[in-house]
Amino acid sequence: MRTRPLAKLAAVGVIGALALTGCGSSKDDNGSGGLSGGGGSKDSNATYTIAFEGPLSGDNQQLGINEVNGVQLAIDQANKDTSLGFKLKLLKADDGGVPEKAPAAAAQVLQDSTVMGVVGPSFSGASQAVGKKYGDAGLTIVNPSASNGELQDQGFKTWHRVMPNDFAEGPAAADWLAKKAKKVIVVSDKSAYGDGVAKAVSDELKKKGVSVINQAADQTTTKDYGPIAQTVKQSGADALFYAGYDAQGAQFAKALKSVGYNGIRMSGNGVKSDVFVQGAKADGEGWYMSCGCQDATVAPAAKDFASAYQAMFNTPPSTYSPEAFDAANIVIQAIKTAKESGTVTRQAVNDAVSKIDYKGITADIKFAANGDLPPGEGTVNLFQVKGGKIVSLGDITQAP
Repeated sequence: MRTRPLAKLAAVGVIGALALTGCGSSKDDNGSGGLSGGGGSKDSNATYTIAFEGPLSGDNQQLGINEVNGVQLAIDQANKDTSLGFKLKLLKADDGGVPEKAPAAAAQVLQDSTVMGVVGPSFSGASQAVGKKYGDAGLTIVNPSASNGELQDQGFKTWHRVMPNDFAEGPAAADWLAKKAKKVIVVSDKSAYGDGVAKAVSDELKKKGVSVINQAADQTTTKDYGPIAQTVKQSGADALFYAGYDAQGAQFAKALKSVGYNGIRMSGNGVKSDVFVQGAKADGEGWYMSCGCQDATVAPAAKDFASAYQAMFNTPPSTYSPEAFDAANIVIQAIKTAKESGTVTRQAVNDAVSKIDYKGITADIKFAANGDLPPGEGTVNLFQVKGGKIVSLGDITQAP
């Protein structure tokens, strides 16, 4: 999202001429010409577009809002840099967080020839649905949150992801649970994300000698979480791991409280949201969440970002806001590299992203050949709902 501590968050550096501090950051200076899909230009007055694809409506829109705000902030800061040599604009494509709507959102992005990169899609199912379309068009993907551990192996030609995937987060969560429980019930919401993280958690728990019960509560058909809550209660499990999303997680939390389940309740990054807190209310107290993401409100590296975000949106940054900010700045830096090397094209920008070594507010980011972070990079953190707020407990490998 490990059996050993992962690389810690890099200190705030230096996000090219684009960062909050205004210093250079990327070591990458390799861009090349190629397929443009339109929009290639050497014009110093050119305007390029960065697209965001994610849920801007529906049950899971809060995650999309968190992320698109981070992208908007990065673009606004870059546009204040008069030495950049180009301007930027944002295209918002709403996929509702579901794979059925992702193709239409991707088509909206791809038909605009000025788009040089896409931040997103936010969710794993949507990413699965359109990763090939973006790859075939040569349009770079810099993903801030879709954590399914198989996305990087689907042959998406332009895939990049700035945070640990579920094959890192899931085992880290399981290792923490294994210290506290002898029997764990793992419930998947049957989404691409849910099934992936449920398997990762279950497999690791079994390796640790923990008894595992696997159950499902399909997010698309489950309206009443009472029956699955009863199953959890009757299982006798010391702990529950819910592999699903925030709105449904809130309903599940209420049902678990109603049946009197008192075991450890834990989820992955999909539930880490104010939507869960506000939906579950008192019934969400005490829930744990693993996430390969940073709490920008407390991380020293994100202090300036958090202040700027608060000032612009009148709310603190939340889950995956800083990751989206870094993803957008990576695309911006890649556009700058491509421009300095010749003509800005989609292929040149993607090449620059693939070769980048970028000191962001979440980490020092570079990409392996498959587009993911190199093995062992990134940090999985543990969070808990306390007093109606999601509180960071720090690196999960060191959490009590």
